[in-house]
Amino acid sequence: MSAVLTERDGHVLVITLNRPEARNAVNGELTQGLGDALELAHTDIEIRAVVLTGAGDQSFCAGADLKAISRGESLNPVGTEAWGFAGMVQHPIAKPVIAAVNGTALGGGTELVLASDLAVAADTARFGLPEVKRGLIAAAGGVIRLPAQIPQKVAMHLLLTGDPIDAATALRWGLVNEVVPAGQVLSAAVALAQKIAANAPLSVQGSKQVALGLRDGAIASEKDAWADSDAAMMRVFSSEDAMEGPIAFAEKREPQWKGR
Repeated sequence: MSAVLTERDGHVLVITLNRPEARNAVNGELTQGLGDALELAHTDIEIRAVVLTGAGDQSFCAGADLKAISRGESLNPVGTEAWGFAGMVQHPIAKPVIAAVNGTALGGGTELVLASDLAVAADTARFGLPEVKRGLIAAAGGVIRLPAQIPQKVAMHLLLTGDPIDAATALRWGLVNEVVPAGQVLSAAVALAQKIAANAPLSVQGSKQVALGLRDGAIASEKDAWADSDAAMMRVFSSEDAMEGPIAFAEKREPQWKGR
């Protein structure tokens, strides 16, 4: 069974993260599949918009697959490193990408929403960056994009507390564009994509490129921020606290932070 499924609906490419047994968590196969699907959308002139969703009705994406990591597996197969987490967060394309958030989107799941241009959420969806509760950092774009996309004070509250928010709160602060009943999220996202796809494709792509400052497959204004994020990630992930957080979580106890 493929970790990523693609289906065309007219000029719209629907990409489905297809690991419902793992809450659509990101492993190497999913990274390769999602990155390849975005490349297809980028190069195929007939594709004018993309919808990204998750299989099942519980999770959009649960972030990194910790079981895969514990087995020593890389989340970025050889050749996908430049694409970043899940083959997407540092892999912007000129075609608009709409996240159809069908359930929980925590950690890396929220970072995929932040990497999308638009988002439609089920009323059951939840968002958040809980990394600080585990001694980690939201290094797949969370610390960069959340303060850029919603009010800074709100973003800092989410980043520093690690607390999640529901779909209605995400809508109020502009993290998503629309909230619909759970069973309608994919159809609503596809309808939005079709509305965009009905417009002149070069006009849409040019508008996105200028609005995001997209040049040569990267967002120019984020270059320094990614370098800072990577440096912070290395400091944090190599700390004793970064080891303590996941262990405490697995042992179902409060972590004992040392600040080192």
